[in-house]
Amino acid sequence: MSGAPMDRVSCTSFWSDPEGPLYAYLTHPGPSDWSMTMTPHLHTQTLADQIPVGPAPAFLEALRATVGPRHVLTTPRDTERFRVGYRSGGGEAEAVVRPGTLLELWKTLELCVNAGRIVIAQAANTGLTEGSTPNGDYGRPVVIVNTLRLSRIHPVLDGTQVVCHAGATLYDLERMLDPLGRDPHSVIGSSCIGASVVGGVCNNSGGALVQRGPAYTELALFARLEADGRLRLVNNLGVRLGNDPETILRRLDAGEIRPEDVDPQAGAASDHEYADRVRDVDAETPGRFNADPGRLHEASGCAGRLAVFAVRLDTFPRPAATEVLYVGTNSPEALATLRRRLLTELDPLPVVGEYIHREAWDMAARFGRDTRLFIEWFGTARMPVLFALKGWADARLRKIPLTSDLSDRILQVAGQLAPGRLPCRMREFRRRFEHHLILKVEAPGDQAARILDQTVGADGWFRCSPVEGSKAMLHRFAVAGAAVRYEAMNRRRTGGLVALDVALRRNDCDWIKPVPPALADQVAATLSYGHFLCHVFHLDYVLKKGADPAAFKKAMLEMLDADGAEYPAEHNVGHLYHAKPALAAFYEDLDPLARFNPGIGGTRRS
Repeated sequence: MSGAPMDRVSCTSFWSDPEGPLYAYLTHPGPSDWSMTMTPHLHTQTLADQIPVGPAPAFLEALRATVGPRHVLTTPRDTERFRVGYRSGGGEAEAVVRPGTLLELWKTLELCVNAGRIVIAQAANTGLTEGSTPNGDYGRPVVIVNTLRLSRIHPVLDGTQVVCHAGATLYDLERMLDPLGRDPHSVIGSSCIGASVVGGVCNNSGGALVQRGPAYTELALFARLEADGRLRLVNNLGVRLGNDPETILRRLDAGEIRPEDVDPQAGAASDHEYADRVRDVDAETPGRFNADPGRLHEASGCAGRLAVFAVRLDTFPRPAATEVLYVGTNSPEALATLRRRLLTELDPLPVVGEYIHREAWDMAARFGRDTRLFIEWFGTARMPVLFALKGWADARLRKIPLTSDLSDRILQVAGQLAPGRLPCRMREFRRRFEHHLILKVEAPGDQAARILDQTVGADGWFRCSPVEGSKAMLHRFAVAGAAVRYEAMNRRRTGGLVALDVALRRNDCDWIKPVPPALADQVAATLSYGHFLCHVFHLDYVLKKGADPAAFKKAMLEMLDADGAEYPAEHNVGHLYHAKPALAAFYEDLDPLARFNPGIGGTRRS
């Protein structure tokens, strides 16, 4: 397939109607001899003759003709912020392509497939496991296809569901649903840094919301490269859009979705079983993790092994009122009891239950302060712009001697000098307590208050004012980037960052996983935080100079294996974890020729 001349190109769409799908295979065996055969169940149609493109100059010119010269980036300086991961990782790429329509995305993929290129699809590049950037040698040129210009969102079924294009962000979705009084799957955390909706689905993003579970849908529009070398467009959105790729994509680009074309029974648009799973506190398995076979379905969990054009997702009615309860304790056993009682006795379930250890609390207060203040002052809408500017600046400053991490240092100083302390009661609880839990419940939270009184005592929690609740949630969000900032500010004295994303067994009461004594002297700082009620934890270890990050990580994972934990819990395996057999087989089935984001999870690259 790599660069070989082809006398035909075919594309496929799958779709449903009351009488069943249709299969039409249109072949082009010669310049003037066309034939068509019709059989039920599948539709395939040639769009147009394609000229095979192999050499770089011709290939790049074809890309420029497709999406416009401004949206094909080729110089290392221009492509760096797309090639380097948000937290770590990065590699080389022949080009970064930024299509502006779904049809341009399709044509870009055709060009890449015909030219034998590796395709890595990327949206906001906010992944934490290096899964949306190149990594190592692929033996073939790599093209990054960035989808952020594809930001359209279509509400369907009176706003109870949405169809989101490949680059639509969680912030875009929150803003669109706000007048409808509804919420998207996730309303905390990554929405603040511009993460895309499709990226969440493809990367098993878990989120903080206890009632909804990981991002999941069975309804998607995607392209896959089959074992026979054919690029096919698969329409499993449950929306009737047409019979060929060009018609389907043009209609979606134009927002032409008629109510009568939407099948309300086409499939699940969220994980409907999650609330029951998380309530099962006696189960000997984790409630959610990346390689769970029950949550791998086409686009869901595909990690870029499919090129996803759009997904259809449920939206959720916004609670009439909520309140935030701030909990502190020095007893891990008390929090374990509290978790069991909240999950088994509270109806409805809490909206959010976020844990922060005191060391992580301190790190966020010092090294995440600028992030918290920026969101307080300017809102989440400005965060994608800030990160884009930071990436642009880093790409240019990195080439200048003595400017390594300069943007981080400037932001760090600005954050420390700016006014805006955390609320007094939060700081008092930090002084008194090692373990902190931020609960958001539907108001009135009287039942939750009674449980708190009985488990941590009346002096172990308080009802937050709206300002306190907002600051507490933002402080929890700031923890996620604090380890990265700490390492950047102390790079000469540290030996790397090991970030683990772990799901514990639902019945595991011994939820604190300390570093084994043999490894403890290698650690400069430990940040423990996570989604406590879901039993999903983020464990970030900043190592001392001279420590071996690979050996440290291996030892920690072996300890977690012995405890029955699963990892990663809510992020894709990326290039930091090995895909377990079920997940590796899923990737192989989606992309048998290993052309879309190969190598993920240690899988084959050729």
